[in-house]
Amino acid sequence: MKLLKVFIEHQLMQLNNPFDYLYDSDKPIYKGVRVLVDFHGQKIIGFVSDVIDIDNSNNFPYQIKPILQLIDESPLINEELFELAYWMSKNTISPIISCLNAMLPPSLKPKSNFKNKVMVNYVNVVDHQLKEKYPGLYLIKDFKAIVGQYKYNKYKKDGLIEIVEKEKKADVSELVIKPSDLTLTHQQAEAINLIEKTDKQVILLHGLTGSGKTEVFLRICQKVLLEGKQVLVLVPEISLTTMMVKRFKERFNSIAIYTSALSSQEKYEQYCLVKENKVKIVVGTRSAVFMPFTNLGLIVMDEEHDNSYKQDNTPRYNTKDIAIQRVKYHNCKLLLASATPTLESYARAIKNVYQLVSLTERINKTMPIAHLVDMSKQIRQGDYIISKPLKQAIGQRLANNQQVILLLNRRGYNPIVKCSNCSEVVRCPHCDIALSYHKDENRLVCHVCGYSTLFDISCKKCGSKMWTNYGVGTQRLSEEISKLYPDSKIVRMDTDTTRNKNSHQQILTDFENHKYDIMVGTQMIAKGLDFPNVTLVGIFNADGPLARNDYRSVETTFDLIVQASGRSGRSDKQGEVFIQAYDVNHYGIRLAVKQDYIAFFNNEMSYRHALKYPPYSYLVAICFLSEDESLANENCNNCFDYFDNNESFIVLGPSCLNKLRDQFRYRIVLKATDKEKMIEEVWKWYQSQQYNRNKLNIQIDVDPYILD
Repeated sequence: MKLLKVFIEHQLMQLNNPFDYLYDSDKPIYKGVRVLVDFHGQKIIGFVSDVIDIDNSNNFPYQIKPILQLIDESPLINEELFELAYWMSKNTISPIISCLNAMLPPSLKPKSNFKNKVMVNYVNVVDHQLKEKYPGLYLIKDFKAIVGQYKYNKYKKDGLIEIVEKEKKADVSELVIKPSDLTLTHQQAEAINLIEKTDKQVILLHGLTGSGKTEVFLRICQKVLLEGKQVLVLVPEISLTTMMVKRFKERFNSIAIYTSALSSQEKYEQYCLVKENKVKIVVGTRSAVFMPFTNLGLIVMDEEHDNSYKQDNTPRYNTKDIAIQRVKYHNCKLLLASATPTLESYARAIKNVYQLVSLTERINKTMPIAHLVDMSKQIRQGDYIISKPLKQAIGQRLANNQQVILLLNRRGYNPIVKCSNCSEVVRCPHCDIALSYHKDENRLVCHVCGYSTLFDISCKKCGSKMWTNYGVGTQRLSEEISKLYPDSKIVRMDTDTTRNKNSHQQILTDFENHKYDIMVGTQMIAKGLDFPNVTLVGIFNADGPLARNDYRSVETTFDLIVQASGRSGRSDKQGEVFIQAYDVNHYGIRLAVKQDYIAFFNNEMSYRHALKYPPYSYLVAICFLSEDESLANENCNNCFDYFDNNESFIVLGPSCLNKLRDQFRYRIVLKATDKEKMIEEVWKWYQSQQYNRNKLNIQIDVDPYILD
């Protein structure tokens, strides 16, 4: 008989308390498997965290229920990932079960219903003579394609083949490494040498856009693979996965891909490839950092500055922190790559905590020519959306059969709709934000909760049906561009146009093959894309992010401009960039135009130091959410009073944030120089809280990436 310690996922169980269950069977059971249990009369799936041999259950002072069902024959979570889950739980102030949950593909998550395995019928040749010609297993359709329908029927009738049912698995080829015919630059060769020789586990590869960072880590990956080890390559956006997979498949034929674009079954199949050690390379977005590697030799984190690497649901982890823990366990290296590293990463690099490796020249030795356009002057000349210089530049590129990328980080047609009579802004009934007008569907849409309504409404304040649209989104910009250049082929790439499966890949492939002349898109086209025929980039509303009430607003503005500018002139053709802004004198804008990261870093760090923001301190945000505003407000104020008495912290707030999804939100932010002590104190406070979880939600974010 065995005593099982089981973590369960339940609304009332937010803390780290496993429950005891009995297992009385001869069938082996292991730590890391799922079991079905009875929890207060409800059937719930849990995770076994420990298996203890006992003589009988009568020695316990309480009655212990037996499990209802053993779900897995072998562990889903290995010892390393269990250790990682405990570390995550402690450092993100999250339940262990939520950390375990985050590590698994959807079909394996320990939830109240679990997916049965997808089974597929295969042809197995049983005749020995025939098997020499057709070894292995074949999908029925593949076997029919080889032998034809007549022979298939005959083989089956004569008993030469049998149909066997097996779990559906992804196909994978034996790894073949194709040597590169590219000649490394002197800087690339030096970078590779330094990365290989350094004894530091974390390396920051800081290189200009177009300086050849990808080739550097392709060469490092090749060396690791030749040693028989596994490689993980992380990218922040699904759109970047397409480009990265293409580059890797040119060099290595056998790759697992793990992104949110995959179906539940596809994620499971890719997960199994890694778990069964059938593939050596994984390219994926944030959640791929939890893949069950057994012999990890390298993690590459491309565009390491991107805020997509921060998870915004419990557990609120930063992918970089998880990657650092994994390379410590596997005693390998983490390569962080970016043209605009986070200030925290660059600060650690110049302090020699990380190894700094720099690429200061483009492969083609030529930077794009940048032009800063003052839109306040352009408006007075009647150009509200597209400035005259940019219009002329687009026309020239089209005449030369070259391509153009236009970046506007707002989707939809018009971001704001106002009543023409009383100036009331149309807002989402569930969120305190303006609804955006989408012309194609003639609907007003909330970009937070997804609420939408037909644009046939009356003003709630005065009853008028006369509306004025303000601002420009990607949909409107595409329309304006098509009016100006009616013979050009235009494609739009934003959340609205990439909802369908493989739509990212299709748009990027078509653009690379010059089926389109102009690509209009949001930030998903601002980084990592490499199109040799793109010689012009236009950036609209470049200073827009500065309006955000967030300590990173200047950094994110700088990053976006530098990254987007880097899409231009990446081959032998001279590139140009037009940056349209209103606040043209802001240091973040001017230094981004010059692509001067070092000057920006020094400027921004002086502000961070004066205000004691990261990397000069650590932050924890505690947010209270409820449909009852007074309940959220009261609990937030009580929390402020609790921490305000602690001299180790600076407490900011309480702040009233925008209502989202019918939830009123109040927040405090703790600021301290001792992160471990702050986490310990917040855990102590959190564990002491007794509240109705149906009516109040407390969200804790350690090292919040954005505060707005």
